[in-house]
Order: sequence, then C-alpha cells, then structure tokens
Amino acid sequence: MKNKKFAKYFKEYEWSNIFAMIRNNKSDPKICDITSAGKLVVITGATSGIGYLTARKYASMGSDLICINRNPEKSEALKKEITAEFAVKCEYVIADLSKLDEIHRVGKELAQLKPEINVLIHNAGIYLTKRETTTDGLEKVFVIQYLASFIINYLLMEKLKSQENARIIMVNSEGHRFAAWGLKLDDLNWEKRRYSGLKSYGSAKMAQLLSLIVFDELFSGSGVSVNAMHPGAVKTDTGQENGPVYRWFKRNFLDRSLRSPQISAEALYYLGLSNEIAAVSGKFFNLTTLEEPAPPALDKEVAYELWEKSLELSGLPGLKE
Repeated sequence: MKNKKFAKYFKEYEWSNIFAMIRNNKSDPKICDITSAGKLVVITGATSGIGYLTARKYASMGSDLICINRNPEKSEALKKEITAEFAVKCEYVIADLSKLDEIHRVGKELAQLKPEINVLIHNAGIYLTKRETTTDGLEKVFVIQYLASFIINYLLMEKLKSQENARIIMVNSEGHRFAAWGLKLDDLNWEKRRYSGLKSYGSAKMAQLLSLIVFDELFSGSGVSVNAMHPGAVKTDTGQENGPVYRWFKRNFLDRSLRSPQISAEALYYLGLSNEIAAVSGKFFNLTTLEEPAPPALDKEVAYELWEKSLELSGLPGLKE
C-alpha cells in the first residue's frame, strides 16, 4: 500500500512549523474572564481529566452543563458536585461512544433540545496499545476519537445553524503528526497493517482535523465556528485501558514530565467564550495559539474522500444539494 501522497506531503513540511510546535508546547494559555452565565455547554467525557476540569471551569463562570459520559455513578457524583458548588444546572447523558447506535442517540437527543447549545466540546478519547474492535466491527480508537465527533456534529448541523451562534471545539492533539504521511483510506480499520498505538491514535486525530475542513465549509456564514485544539502536554487518565506494563511506564515516566490539565480547561474556556476568536473557524490551536497542523491535515481532496467514507461507516445519509 504505497502512499501516493508521500512526495506531495514531503515537499509541504516546513521546519518552522515544527519549531513553532515545540515552542508553543511550553506556552501558557490565554485567559478569558468573560462570564458564561446563561450559556449551555455540552462536554463529552466529563468525569475525569481535562473534561472534568473543563466542566468545573465553565460551571464556575456560570454555564449550565450537559455532560456525555459512560459511567452513571461518576456522572451522578459530578452532577451533585457541580450543582452544589456552583448553583448551575448540570445534566448528563449516559452513552458508550464506541457504539454507533449510542452515538446516534446522543446526536439526536441533542438536536431535539429546545435551548440553544452555545458551546460543544468533543473531549472523550481513548488510547490503546493493542487493536480492539467495537460491537460494530470498527477499530475502537477510530470510533471514539473521530467518528463520535463526526456523527454528533453532523446530526447537530441544522440545529446549530438555526441558532446562528455556536462554537464547536474538538480536543485534538499534536499526536496527529504520528500520521505523518496521511491516512490509509483503504484501511481505516487497521486490518491490513500492523497495529501501532501511536499511529492509530495519530490517524484518528488526523481524521478529525480533515473533517474540520468540511464542517467549516458547511457552517460558513452561519455564525457557527468549529475549531480543534491540542490540550497541551498534560497528565490525564488516558491509556488506563491498557495493560499493567503500560500503566506503570506512564505513571513512572510519562506523567512526570507532564503539566496540569487545568491549563487545558483554561484554553477550552478561552476558545469557547473569548471575543478575540469569535470569527475564527476551521483552525487548529495549540492551547490558545494558532498553529499550522501537519500537511496531510490540510488536504481537501482527502478530506472529502474521508467524508464520504465516514458517512458510509456511520450509516448517515449524504447532504442534500
């Protein structure tokens, strides 16, 4: 499976973008102190790590929340904590975002809400060192890291457009650069290649950035923005699904060099509320700094090919002309 795009991408890589990424990884996020009272914010994966701190940040500034989580007990505990401490509304929807039918259910429930959704944050994620398939027969990382946000965004398009004002933020990663030569569109399910945790994660994040291109065009002129962000090199619970060797290595080596996920929460609040980026859409941020993603993430031709494959895999109808 020789990559026909290799030469094209190779020519487009610039050292200046790599140096910018390294520099930006050491930066602090911009801070937004605008109140979000009366806003409704939807967050996936809000019971731990970045999602948990982001939920608390928005609630502390006055937002009402709807959290899309997998664990009922943790969700109920979060609801009680948020409502007691910040006196805002905090509801939750229980869903396993590795299952297509549950992703569809979430998207449809959100689309039927009467109140406006002001900020939608796709935070739920997973990292695996060994290939796993879902009940739908799809590679698990690809579904949770990419298809979930794709389906929910797709099902919410008409509602968000009718509002004429909303922001979608996809928690992406500099890890998309592990898919340095782009996606293997003929093997998104990792059936023809040797599985790699880093490469599967990078491919899913690359796919999400490519979907950003199409969603941005579809939302153009509607007042809805859609952006992606790297949450910083922060300590989270990602990877707990892997074996004891990986968890030990992560705890004793990887985590020691990482920063607090509070910086991610601050960045996500800035991206959701700051007036400075109200008109910015279709962009990739390293925390709150605009950054050029890897060349394959900017390939419109591949973006539209992926879009059609994603519709097919998701069981979604094509858009009417």
